[in-house]
Amino acid sequence: MSVGRCRELRIGVLGSYGGLNLGDEAILTCVLSSLWQIRPTAERIIFSRQPEHTRDRFGAVSVAYTGVSQGQLLEAEAGLDLLIVGGGGVLHDGQASGVMRPVRLAHRLGIPTFGYAIGAGPLTNHEDIDLVREVVEDMTDLTVRDHESILALEGTGISRQITVTADAAVLLEPEEFTEEMLLREGIDSHVRLVGMSVREPGRAADHLDEGGYHALLAEVADFMTYRFEAQTVFVPMERGDIAHAHAVLSAMSAPETARILNRSYTPGQIAGFMRHLDFAVGMRLHFLLFAACAGVPVLPLPYAGKVFDFAQTVGAPALTGVARRETGPLLAELDRLWDERHACTDRLKQRFEVMRERAHQNQERCRALIDTLD
Repeated sequence: MSVGRCRELRIGVLGSYGGLNLGDEAILTCVLSSLWQIRPTAERIIFSRQPEHTRDRFGAVSVAYTGVSQGQLLEAEAGLDLLIVGGGGVLHDGQASGVMRPVRLAHRLGIPTFGYAIGAGPLTNHEDIDLVREVVEDMTDLTVRDHESILALEGTGISRQITVTADAAVLLEPEEFTEEMLLREGIDSHVRLVGMSVREPGRAADHLDEGGYHALLAEVADFMTYRFEAQTVFVPMERGDIAHAHAVLSAMSAPETARILNRSYTPGQIAGFMRHLDFAVGMRLHFLLFAACAGVPVLPLPYAGKVFDFAQTVGAPALTGVARRETGPLLAELDRLWDERHACTDRLKQRFEVMRERAHQNQERCRALIDTLD
């Protein structure tokens, strides 16, 4: 920092934060860790959907950016040296406008902005498309986390060059998940454990009623229980996942063998839990990401392009049997992957190192921008 500077930098971090989703909280954890490495003395202001939760969890200044007036946003952004849009799937129908509003204000105030491994799409609403095109074109710099996001942004008419890196949460440091923590959840650490992530059907199964969707996943869970002689553990990544996990469990023929993680955990603890697993099947991107990071063979059940992109990156199959209600291909792929799980682990570790290198590019691009602010 230059000798004549009279104050430290004030950096805002904006995203889908507030404890609503463990993947988004993992992203925030990693973005804040990067900022600490780049500029440990900088003041950080987090723009959150639930500021109180964010303040309690991260011990940083946190302000709301949804449901507030333009004057309140102006006050929150006054004096910022940089606004970071902190990654994750923030640019999609229903949320893009809320995220772009404070970024557009930052541009009007002359504040540089950086997109930190943003996820985009689907974008079909004309107002969202127009706003995203305007704001992203004006951002000082940005990276996106997958090729699907580039296609979504190009589809809005954006012409600037955009770099694909990797999700910020790839660099999350796992925390210890102890034997005692397993026992508290009723999990037997002496048997094989298979992790499973379920969510609302959404785009993954838009032609299925929830009952049929839950029954299909129950067949998958039962198959893993009997074929792998394993205990299935459902891992909720947000609160709504618990209800769907219970629905799947109740449709199983052997529900007494399965468990649901019911306590509250940090993203790092969930990443640490993955080290106890022998296999993982799921829909949530960050569940799959945490499992792959631990070297656990994964079978993604894609519900969006980001999960297809992740599967391709780590060399995992990406079946759409959930959407088509095709049990046979799912079970056949599970059987094959189980037999090849040791080779899958080696491949995952190699592929994940490449993802880590790409995730570090986010840090370096952010560092280069921050260095220009002095």
